[in-house]
Amino acid sequence: MSTSDAEELLEPLDLTEYERTALEELLILGRTTAPDLAEATGIPKNRMYGVLDRLAEQGFVKVIPGRPKKYQPKPPEEILDRAVENQRQEFEEYRHDIEEVREDFLDQFGPLFEQASEEITPTEELFHVVDVGEPSERETRSLYHEANEAVYVITKSLEYLDSIEPALADALDRGVTVRMLFLNPDHLDDENRRIQTGIVDTLRDEYPSVELRFSESPLPWRGTFVDPSMDYETGKAILLVEENDVPLSMRQAAVTENGSFVAGLSRYFDLVWKHEVLDR
Repeated sequence: MSTSDAEELLEPLDLTEYERTALEELLILGRTTAPDLAEATGIPKNRMYGVLDRLAEQGFVKVIPGRPKKYQPKPPEEILDRAVENQRQEFEEYRHDIEEVREDFLDQFGPLFEQASEEITPTEELFHVVDVGEPSERETRSLYHEANEAVYVITKSLEYLDSIEPALADALDRGVTVRMLFLNPDHLDDENRRIQTGIVDTLRDEYPSVELRFSESPLPWRGTFVDPSMDYETGKAILLVEENDVPLSMRQAAVTENGSFVAGLSRYFDLVWKHEVLDR
C-alpha cells in the first residue's frame, strides 16, 4: 500500500500527522518500543511518547508495561469502532454544553431576533442563496429531516444521492411520502444517462417506496421542496434554474420558506407528474 493510500484511509480518524504516521507504522510492525518507533518513522524521540500516549487515550494503542515499555496497535476493526465511539462521546459532551446554555441563550437572543425579524421586508424574506455543492446538499438534507408529510424532487439524475441518502432513509422511516421526477434520459448526454440509470436502479432496489417518474419535456429548474399546502401556510424549498453555460461550481441555489412560492412549485410539479411523464 502506498503512503498516500494509507494516509487517506487514516484521515477519518482525525489524527495529527505524527499520530497518523505512528499508528500506520505500528500496524505494520506490531509490538514495539517508543525509541524503535521513533527511529522507524523519523518522529523525534522526545515527541514520540506524547504521540503514543494520545493514541492510547483514544483507544487505538495498547500500552504494555515493562522495561522498556512497549506499544501495540489494537486490531483494525477495534480501532474503527473506537473512533466512532470517541466521536459519539464528543458529540454527547457538545450537546450537554449546548443544553446548559440553551435557556440563557434563548432568553438573551430570542427577543432580539424577534425584534429584528419584524423589521425585515417581505422581499428579504422570500429567498436566501447558498453555493451549489456541499452548502446546497446540506440544505437539502435538512429538508428531508424536517419533512412531516411529503418530499418532492425535480432532478436531472440525482447524482448527489450519496450525500442525502441517510436523510432520505430517515424520511422514509418516518412515513414521509417521497416523489422524484427525473429528467427524460433522452435529454441527457451519455455520462449523465449512465449516472441516472445507476441511481434509479439503486432507488428501486433499496427504496421501493420512493415514487419515480420521468418528465417527457425538459425541466426549467430542479430542486427539492417539502410539505406544501394550498393555504400557503407551510412549505420549504431549495431550487436552482437551468444555466447550461455556467459551471456548477459557480452557481447558487435559492432557499425559501415562503408558503405561497412553495405552493406554486407544488402546482407545477403536480401538472408535470400527472400529464407530462414517460411510462418507464
